[in-house]
Amino acid sequence: MSGHSKWANIKRTKGKNDAMRAKVTTKISKEITIAARMGGGNPVGNMRLKLALTKARQNNVPKDIIKRAIDKGVGASTGAGFDEVIYEGYGPGGAAIIAECNTDNRNRMAADIRHAFNHNGGSLGATGSVGWMFKRKGTIIIDKEKAEEDNVMLIALEAGAEDVITEGDTFQVITSPEDFLTVSEAIENENIPVEASEVAMIPDTTVNLEGDQAETMSRLIAELEEMDDVQEVYHNAELPEE
Repeated sequence: MSGHSKWANIKRTKGKNDAMRAKVTTKISKEITIAARMGGGNPVGNMRLKLALTKARQNNVPKDIIKRAIDKGVGASTGAGFDEVIYEGYGPGGAAIIAECNTDNRNRMAADIRHAFNHNGGSLGATGSVGWMFKRKGTIIIDKEKAEEDNVMLIALEAGAEDVITEGDTFQVITSPEDFLTVSEAIENENIPVEASEVAMIPDTTVNLEGDQAETMSRLIAELEEMDDVQEVYHNAELPEE
């Protein structure tokens, strides 16, 4: 299993994400609304809502925005009519891409996604065309300079983690989606700083892209992430640092 391309990309785009805080807040709020609509407004017994609230905390989403999002989901008749849609396709060099969306207009969303793929050297595929290349896993990133490897491994594995991987200047704790929160809490309870964490689609294998293909792939990813209704974009491309 490899998650390094995703986390390397997060590091490279952190400045951009900070500048887009309002857009990030909007997307997280939408996820909270959907989670509350599907499972109720109490995170106890609603794992999806608990995960969304964890992401909100990590991104410093204000409490009043969180409350409004939950209230909107619980009172679905007041306008929580989002549909969840997953689009799959191929980018430059045959790289696999998954875009998870929450939208109130499927036709517009499909047209926007198809346009992004088509004019960035990609092609939109059928459902399941690339999804088999990914597995949903929890990933917790820890700076190697801020924790001892043996300590991280002991805490994480005892809490139920599947693996601890050393990648560059980080430790990556891998969990099942079900054990993600338990492992995260165990690490936090030991006062180990966490750089980033989430449940994500991790590729089984990656594709190395260089030159024009890497540039085009970067534009495609950016265009998809800019869309208001796109919640997450996952891919298996290894892109150069520059």
